[in-house]
Amino acid sequence: MRGLLLLLAAGTAPAPHTTPTPAATPAAATKPAAAIPSVALPRFAATLAQMPMITGADGWTGITGTEAWHQLATATPDTRQSVRWAFARGLIGQDRGAEALGVLEAMRLADPDLALVAPYQLARGAALTLLGRDAEAVESLSTAELSGNAEACAWRMRALAHSGAAPEAVGQIACASGAINAHAPRDRAPFMLAAAGAAIDAGQPQPALQWLQLFGDRNGDANLLRGRALLVQKDLAGARLRFERAALTGTPEVRAGARLGAIEVSIAGHAIAPPEAIRQLDAMRFGWRGGPVERRALTIEYGLAKEQQDLRAELKSGATLLRYFKLGTQAGPMLAELQQALSAVLAPESGVPLAQAAGLYWDYRELAPSGGDGDLLANRLADRLQAAGLYARAAELLSYQLTQRAQDVAQGPLSVRVAMLQILAGRPDLALKALQATEQPSYTAQMRWDRKRMEAVAFHRLGKDDAAAAALDGVPDGAAVRAEIHWRTQDWGSFVTESERGLPPGKGLGAPQQAAVLRYAVALAMLGREDRLRALHGRYAAAFKGLPTAGAFDMLTASIDKIDPARLDAAIGAIPEASPAGAIGDLLDAGG
Repeated sequence: MRGLLLLLAAGTAPAPHTTPTPAATPAAATKPAAAIPSVALPRFAATLAQMPMITGADGWTGITGTEAWHQLATATPDTRQSVRWAFARGLIGQDRGAEALGVLEAMRLADPDLALVAPYQLARGAALTLLGRDAEAVESLSTAELSGNAEACAWRMRALAHSGAAPEAVGQIACASGAINAHAPRDRAPFMLAAAGAAIDAGQPQPALQWLQLFGDRNGDANLLRGRALLVQKDLAGARLRFERAALTGTPEVRAGARLGAIEVSIAGHAIAPPEAIRQLDAMRFGWRGGPVERRALTIEYGLAKEQQDLRAELKSGATLLRYFKLGTQAGPMLAELQQALSAVLAPESGVPLAQAAGLYWDYRELAPSGGDGDLLANRLADRLQAAGLYARAAELLSYQLTQRAQDVAQGPLSVRVAMLQILAGRPDLALKALQATEQPSYTAQMRWDRKRMEAVAFHRLGKDDAAAAALDGVPDGAAVRAEIHWRTQDWGSFVTESERGLPPGKGLGAPQQAAVLRYAVALAMLGREDRLRALHGRYAAAFKGLPTAGAFDMLTASIDKIDPARLDAAIGAIPEASPAGAIGDLLDAGG
């Protein structure tokens, strides 16, 4: 293999640098590139364009084996590209697509204009078809100069048939027939089988059966196609027999196709119920992945699932088709159907249990609509999960939205919600990761403040209160959040310092305002600041009069030597639970 690469590459690029051996002289070591000088090859594109066009099987007569090695080894710069061209054509004639494509690529690297030459495009398309790279093959074979070339039509038909584009493939048969018939019987077979398969897929079984008469009655590939053609004609017994015969003598792919055909016969004859058919199709695909066989199995399964309104099977088969197969014009309508089905199952009124709905969305989230509709769908599901206390599931769902769908400034508010859900789930470390991974300078001031509040909560939940306090620098209500942290850690001095500037006016006290005053009183009492307690009593006594917390206020602001410990506990217990810091204050205790 290394010899092949060296022979193909010689004269196309500078030789790689080689490290001198210890015995090399200093002078030699200073000129490593001079060991194998680079030789530019003469341009070959015009020469190839002037050669006779390939129009049939005789165009793939070239050199291979020992003769090819000898000619490559002895070629001069003037003859190297022509030797390569003969080598590539010979390899295609022997169905060695990978090696042919390698030779053609070496030619193009030496002369990029070859990509514009019709014979080169035809050879490249043939090599790609042999490799099963159908979309690239069709592109290479579809230039204006090749549109009416019979040999190009044959290879284009073969690539289209293999890719599942049956109508397009059938449309190439008339143009390709002359070239196909000119091939030797052994070389003709892949083209004939491709044409027959395309005709069957396009709903034309009778011409397919006529073409298949050219093959022996025991040929496994032909029997598989005969079975499929008979199935289209509703001859179930004949189809079953052909599938059984194909399963005995065919290649692994043919045997897989025969198993699929047997299932199709059972479905058409109503011998099995749709759920059992779906189960058998799944089992068949477990043993065979990829290619036309799996695509056909998935298409059948998708149709059955839609008929049975089996949402999970519909999403599973449809998503697999969209992920791994080129569906052409079928892709758009199928995606729209799957998005509609996914939206319906996630709606609160769908009746699908929440856990099952969340699992379906997670498994098939790439099917969600794009833009605002997709965001709305995810947010509604996250709301339901959050309401049910499934915070971790809601966080995972929105984390996908955050990293895979949200862009630029839209990540700001979404990162806040993801962080909040992670905190509620008891995972403050993941909350910090969500915030740090989405840092960017384009956020508005309000977004930055919201993110800093969540960051402070996460640091507090991790026991890093100094970092939490630092995160709140410059945040408008940062003092209130810091005070909340000091209250929970019973840092009374720091609590008084942070909260005194945020004490409410002396009238119209709601529950959060009452809590703020009563907590301040507790802290002063703990610090023995009786003078400030008296001032606090004078400022708020009228406001507390008639409130349920009036007794607690009087007890907490009384002279310290008159405080009854038993009554003090009751007074502290009467402090409203509403946090003066609002929802952020409630989060400080979450997930514990």
